[in-house]
Amino acid sequence: MSKKKRKAANSAEILQTPNAFGALDALGSLPKGPDVEQPVVPLKTSKRGQKNTSRGRVDIIRQTSGRGGKGVTIAKNFISIGLSEKQELAKKIQKSCGVGGTVKDGCIEIQGDKRDEVKRILTEAGFNPVFAGG
Repeated sequence: MSKKKRKAANSAEILQTPNAFGALDALGSLPKGPDVEQPVVPLKTSKRGQKNTSRGRVDIIRQTSGRGGKGVTIAKNFISIGLSEKQELAKKIQKSCGVGGTVKDGCIEIQGDKRDEVKRILTEAGFNPVFAGG
């Protein structure tokens, strides 16, 4: 069978497939669904559920020693956050800076001198980033 004949046979099969919702038209008028009122959300007066904006100080350092002269931006001294959250922050920083990086020994290491970008992202995450070192 040639390609044209197979293509014509396939298109004829597609046109003959029944409409899955065609039977609904024959039912006439269906009852209306339940009336669900939207709950009124009260204004939050407590800080529970809101983003924490004072998560502590984080030091941002630029380091070149032991790296063959290549500069690395390090964010360290995170208090009370887990490894998974550090990895999420590292991934977000890497994506926005367009560079590589990792989490080592509880510190986030980003390739290159990206101190300003790291500070911006950590500020958005609720930390108080401080440039440390010389």
